[in-house]
Amino acid sequence: MKAVEVRGYGDVDQLAVVERPIPEPGPGEVLVQVKACAINNTEIWMREGAYGTDAKSGWRPEGVQFPRVPGSDISGRIVKVGTGVEETQIGRDVVLFPFTSSGPDGTEHIAQDMSFIGSEYDGGYADYVVWPAELCYDMPLDDYTKSAVFSVSGLTAWHMVEQLQLEPGQTVLVTGANGGVGSLNVQIAARVFQANVIALVGDLALSDQLKQFGAIHVLSYKSEQLADDIVAANGGPIDAVLDVVGDALFATSLAVLKNGGKFCISGSAGGQQTQLDFRTVYLKHLTLYGSVLGTRAEYGRMLEAIAAGKLEPVIDRTFPLEEAGAAQRYFKEAGKLGKIVLLPTGE
Repeated sequence: MKAVEVRGYGDVDQLAVVERPIPEPGPGEVLVQVKACAINNTEIWMREGAYGTDAKSGWRPEGVQFPRVPGSDISGRIVKVGTGVEETQIGRDVVLFPFTSSGPDGTEHIAQDMSFIGSEYDGGYADYVVWPAELCYDMPLDDYTKSAVFSVSGLTAWHMVEQLQLEPGQTVLVTGANGGVGSLNVQIAARVFQANVIALVGDLALSDQLKQFGAIHVLSYKSEQLADDIVAANGGPIDAVLDVVGDALFATSLAVLKNGGKFCISGSAGGQQTQLDFRTVYLKHLTLYGSVLGTRAEYGRMLEAIAAGKLEPVIDRTFPLEEAGAAQRYFKEAGKLGKIVLLPTGE
């Protein structure tokens, strides 16, 4: 089968298209023919060493072991089963819950042994992938490409919104609203939790599309009076922030929160370190949440919302698997709306 390997830390020249044997499913596992695999920041940052280049490089203490096939947002069809798995699973169209964990229900995402597909396991930049049968869920839509964009970005966004416990009518600021997580934050907050969404983007040409997703206001983070713009749009301080940017918008986010407001972050594309005056946090009674991925129960609720038409896939562009390097370069360009998806062409 064809696969794309990460050979080590560095630029996209560390990606190599190779031929590998088709893997065999072990006990309790299935072989999935990959039909689509969306790109996430996670695999790019892993390759670049943004998480570290030693024991902190992956989700487990031992770090990432190279070569590794990346890719965690996967849709496909089960074509073979291991022992202990019913033959009736063959032919089933599925999406893959993106990590394994021994954590009890509701805490599996924070267990010490949480291991991520595409980081601790070979992932979806390939024609085939092996995965536990119990972590394969029915595809929510009748299209592989559209179904592939939710597993990581969608679960991350869903967990962020649930952590904030948003209530109908509350106002939430969504940063990076044109990205994979951000565009789903807009939809989940507005369409599922009935919150009032203020979306932040760099290019206001995306305003109409984001308003279709449920945003009430779309503002440019390039504004020299951004905090004033946000407060004016809402008619006062806001209830919550869903952030994927980090340092570049951190001070503004805390400034526009009301007393008792909530801030949730799941990414730091605009800077991984920041300055924090603790007085802002305790004098305003703010609650800060860190968030990555989510639980299997949340994943199930998200898939139900997708199948019910409450959430729609946002896809900017597709690339053939062999052009993974070009796709990752394009992923980092500004001005996109939604996900980038790799499409394997092998059988």
